Amino acid sequence: MSGATLRLLDKADKEILKLPRAVKGAIYDFQHKFRQDINNPGLRFKRLEGHPRLFSARVNLDYRALLLHAGGNDYILVAVKPRQEVYDNLDKFAYQINPVTGGIEFVDLVTIEATVINEPTGPKPLFAKFSAEQLRDLGVAEPLLGLIAKITTEDELLGLASYAPQLTGEVLLALYAGKTPEEVLDQITTPVAATEEIDAEDYQAALVRPATVTTEDADLQEILEQGDFGRWRVFLHPAQRKIVKRSYSGPARVSGGPGTGKTIVALHRVKHLVDRLGPGSGKVLLTTFNTNLAADLRQRLIDLAGSEILQYVDILNVDKVASGIVAQAASGVHRSRIDDTKALREWEELLLEEGESRWDADFLHAEWSQVILGQACATRADYFRARRVGRGRSISREDRAAIWRLVERYVMRLDAKGVWTNQQFAERAAQLEMEKARDRASYEANAGLQRESGVWHRPRYRHIVIDEAQDLSVAHWKMLRAMIPEGPNDLFIAGDTHQRIYGNYVSLGSLGINIRGRSSKLTLSYRTTHEILGTAVRLLGREDWDDLDEGSDDLTGYRSVLRGPEPSLMAYSTWAAELDGIVKQVEEWDGGSIAVAVPKREMVAQVEKHLGLAGIVSCSITSDGPRLVEAPVHIGTMHRFKGLEYQRMIIAGVAEGLVPRNLDFEQSDPLRFRREMRRARSLLFVATTRARDSIVISWNGRKSRFLP
Repeated sequence: MSGATLRLLDKADKEILKLPRAVKGAIYDFQHKFRQDINNPGLRFKRLEGHPRLFSARVNLDYRALLLHAGGNDYILVAVKPRQEVYDNLDKFAYQINPVTGGIEFVDLVTIEATVINEPTGPKPLFAKFSAEQLRDLGVAEPLLGLIAKITTEDELLGLASYAPQLTGEVLLALYAGKTPEEVLDQITTPVAATEEIDAEDYQAALVRPATVTTEDADLQEILEQGDFGRWRVFLHPAQRKIVKRSYSGPARVSGGPGTGKTIVALHRVKHLVDRLGPGSGKVLLTTFNTNLAADLRQRLIDLAGSEILQYVDILNVDKVASGIVAQAASGVHRSRIDDTKALREWEELLLEEGESRWDADFLHAEWSQVILGQACATRADYFRARRVGRGRSISREDRAAIWRLVERYVMRLDAKGVWTNQQFAERAAQLEMEKARDRASYEANAGLQRESGVWHRPRYRHIVIDEAQDLSVAHWKMLRAMIPEGPNDLFIAGDTHQRIYGNYVSLGSLGINIRGRSSKLTLSYRTTHEILGTAVRLLGREDWDDLDEGSDDLTGYRSVLRGPEPSLMAYSTWAAELDGIVKQVEEWDGGSIAVAVPKREMVAQVEKHLGLAGIVSCSITSDGPRLVEAPVHIGTMHRFKGLEYQRMIIAGVAEGLVPRNLDFEQSDPLRFRREMRRARSLLFVATTRARDSIVISWNGRKSRFLP
């Protein structure tokens, strides 16, 4: 027999990656031999006693591969174990087609039983109030019901969940978090349940269902080469896969905490949409907030689908999209673009020149960007009528008149320098695209769309996918909405308002982007440990968070089954002592991907210099990403770490006055003050959740009010 396919079942890779290097090397040779001829005498391929579908094959002298036969020439690698362990535990291996999801599941009871300690005199089992029938109906794997009934501690639960089939772990964690069986059924089980009748013996049909999370045949070697950081290219879990593959009648959104796979879903969604583009049917735009995120998305998409996909996808940060539209229309001739830092500096200089002290630069920049530009106020009368919901303190008509005068002078100042802010470009681009959309709609209504009559009648893109959506402004959203006609699969939006670090607040519904009924939420973190996650969530405090559509959002059910050390909190007397502490910690870790995040730009150079004096190579992270990707340590402001991930993180300078920065309007503008506190918490939350395995949070002087 030849031409066999060999896939890898999800979670099996984690155990395989822990094997000795020599064994992992032998797996390469095993794959080749198995695909060529499973009857090769060197494989010693045979069915295991008592298991009609479970086979073993020789990897090397001491290790055997466990293979589940799905029918025909299709096999699934479910484990690689020491030879004697396989034959001593034949009654401890179980597999089934889940009756709820229709997916193939394999259970290694030897490994899982080691995580559950049965102490008859211990506390009451965690799941005593749930019947076996209830758990089965929620999709819990039948072979684990006996063990689940014995779980008495959170550690045992997390241990079981880390090895159990995906749905089983999610259901148990949700029940433990306090959700009712009805809530779990609605939020976790139903989204991944099969819609067709399930044949418990048809493994061939089960193999192609979304709930069977395996690699493709050719991807097994990539998993072994890339490890945990590369597995996102290959594995999509059922909830993620359904979001990626679904056809939506209009704009759709996926939300979830850091590490739950929103960006991964967005990338796979781009590939899915490209795969279904017809000849001459346009391109896909993949956009995000800043430049280094766009660069990271570009590389990840190439890793996922190959460089040829770039023929069909534009990957640009949203401000570059806007400036490109304006330049194409020759509407902003000879204008260069300045970022928010430079825009704020212009406000500060203007206020100094005017001797104005009633408002600060941050307030005026936000008022101009979010209210005046955001609502396209062309005249003072427009501004007098503009709504200022959520902007903070109320202002009088006299105040508006004074602010309008300052805005006029500010615009004149920018005009004289030949520059526009990002928001000006975005607003102008939005106006141009809305005019174009109106012309197109009128043309279609009166004459029908004739492709040969002119390219400008066509929509700019067929589909638009937006990552880090929480940081886009009103003008950005108006532009994106106008760039593509309303229709099936027009906009796909990924974001999390708990990670909003730039202060842009929008209501998508009010901007013509209706996501009601087309929103999904991911809750399981694949990046960071349970311990880091708990610390990060506590840093958010008890603030209220919106959902981009005038509703509220929370992180209920957000969880991880990964385990690691508790985060370390380190206090120092001075910044010099803290710099020494950073060096010492990096030296102790001695390898892996390491990053240092700080609150202020000047601190980046100071950390880099101090590490250099200790002989440690490092690099700073710019708007285009790390200057030297291969450097063992990356350093940047907290803002720069959005979208990145590292094995180990140091977050330094988390002191009062820096995180949060000193603000003098707590009494005069409490709503604005609270919003700034939320933004500071979000920034610290983002930085903390970049770490996969270990994190140290340090400060000198008085620690931040956000820290315990």
